[in-house]
Amino acid sequence: MTPVQLQILYDNIPGAPGTRPLWGFSALIEFGLAFGSEGPSHRLLFDTGSNGRVLLANMHALGVAPTDIDWLFLSHAHWDHIGGLDSILELNPRIKCVLHSGFSKHLLGDLIDLGIHCLIADDEPLQIAKGVHSTGMLASDPPEHALVLETPSGAAVISGCAHPGMSALVARANDWLPAPARWAIGGFHLMYSDASAIAAEIQRLRDLGITDVMATHCTGEAGIAAFHHAFGENAHAGGAGAQLRL
Repeated sequence: MTPVQLQILYDNIPGAPGTRPLWGFSALIEFGLAFGSEGPSHRLLFDTGSNGRVLLANMHALGVAPTDIDWLFLSHAHWDHIGGLDSILELNPRIKCVLHSGFSKHLLGDLIDLGIHCLIADDEPLQIAKGVHSTGMLASDPPEHALVLETPSGAAVISGCAHPGMSALVARANDWLPAPARWAIGGFHLMYSDASAIAAEIQRLRDLGITDVMATHCTGEAGIAAFHHAFGENAHAGGAGAQLRL
């Protein structure tokens, strides 16, 4: 099993100098390479934020070329996660897309008509590459799936907004992972939740085996603060440019 590198490219949480915070989320995941060795790795773009121009500018500031990306994983159909889709496809029409069947049939049809290779998950887990999976679609408004990475430091579950609940996404992944997920990363959709609801979600994640978190985007200020208080040094800050080696 080889290391996985994750870098946030787009976030409403302020990040690295030269990047712009704007509502939405996107991250780059590099996998399939023992870092420092020769040979190609694979790059996956998770969601595209709300604005293509800002996404491309942040990518440029962080030294990421859209043409070097192999896969695009779209978590759900909200504007703040698919807003940069056209900008990526225009520069990289050979990219392979991973969506779920809850996306608009018109969008799915248009992507196929444009010649984009699409993998479409239903409600069952879907393997994208060795150690890289979709949880399968979970019912919510809108439907959503999460990305699951098997890494040397334990499995990671990456969400866009976690509309079904981050704990529900982790529980789905744990149903078939050989060991419980360790990492929960992304938007946890707690920005409208009160302190008791946030505390309950933190406890559910702990009970599921989560030991490390990067809670950002729609987690909300109170939620982010609560995760940092609960997980201490194992709670990692978001914002464009933030990196994890998993």
